[in-house]
Amino acid sequence: MTYDITALRSQFPALSANTAHFDGPGGTQTPQPVIQAIADALAHPLSNRGQGVVGERNAENIVVEARRALADLLGADAAGIVFGRSATQLTYDFSRTLARTWALGDEVVVTRLDHDANIRPWAQAAERAGAVVRWADFDPTTGELTVDDIRAVLSERTRLVAVTAASNLIGTRPAITEISRLAHDVGALSYVDGVHHTAHALVDLERLGADFYVCSPYKFLGPHHGVLAARPELLETLRPDKLLPSTDAVPERFELGTLPYEFLAGTRAAVDFLAGLDTGATGTRRQRLTAAFAALEDHEHILRTRIDKGLASLPGVRIHSRAADRTPTVLLTFENAATTDAYRFLAERGVHAPSGSFYAIEASRRLGLGDTGGLRIGLAPYNDTGDADRLLAGLTDFLAG
Repeated sequence: MTYDITALRSQFPALSANTAHFDGPGGTQTPQPVIQAIADALAHPLSNRGQGVVGERNAENIVVEARRALADLLGADAAGIVFGRSATQLTYDFSRTLARTWALGDEVVVTRLDHDANIRPWAQAAERAGAVVRWADFDPTTGELTVDDIRAVLSERTRLVAVTAASNLIGTRPAITEISRLAHDVGALSYVDGVHHTAHALVDLERLGADFYVCSPYKFLGPHHGVLAARPELLETLRPDKLLPSTDAVPERFELGTLPYEFLAGTRAAVDFLAGLDTGATGTRRQRLTAAFAALEDHEHILRTRIDKGLASLPGVRIHSRAADRTPTVLLTFENAATTDAYRFLAERGVHAPSGSFYAIEASRRLGLGDTGGLRIGLAPYNDTGDADRLLAGLTDFLAG
């Protein structure tokens, strides 16, 4: 594997500002090929999709190529890729559609580990439908959400299990394949929030067994919008609200209004950029993505280990990211200092490690951190050892002050 971090960083204009970014879980910086793809889409003729004039063909080609790119990234069928404004919007849309199939007394499972975008839409839809919300807990000491935690709240009335593939707060990666199997065993659907997970590990929708998988390209070097992947035959069974003259074809029946063509062009470019992270890889885009994510995981593991060792040497630091399988994301608090003060201290030194609960409010409360959360350190493909050392030096100075 060949992971050239120097060449990689040169592709990110934003890094010239000399900020060490540990805010990747909230959104990554953008590489030049993605920026250029967005600009090129806007610089050429664009019209509503069609096959007549060049603008129509350009729009059609952008959408088709974006679906193919996301299918390669997620191990999914291009005909089951749905685009939306955000992962939150897509989840709200699908919660309303799926809730029409629920009856009084049916049950919906959500977890304390999840981002609120994979909790509140389901809880609110359940309330309107007269369904019961069942909460799967996680262990705040270990950060683990186990298969048994899910099994404990399943029943023959369960209609949907909503679970994260990776916690955006503490990085925990539950066993999604086994959880999906449990859901299916009781006749339920699985809806997986992959927003944080997709940035750090190769996704295989079939292996995960997820009926629905949602993610956000701006978390993996792309522009701001949302993506949902599902089997086309499952999407065919769902009847969302839509305009009368809009197409009823899948997946377009779920896409409200005109798509953001320039952002879809940027997303396709982001997937291609990710596929090139292992500069020695060859083969199909999916094969290159497989090699790229293996190289990325090795790179992020080295940096995470360096940061973990550095944090372990600092006094009064409490680490809340402890799961055996987790992303390179660390949530920490201090015995005698506020994480908001640490955030400001680091920011003045050009290190961006934000503080908060990051919409994972149930997880923050379960950890005993209330709505305040902690300082989150999250890695992205462009982080290097210099970034890690600046972070650790900044925290050392903060705690010494």
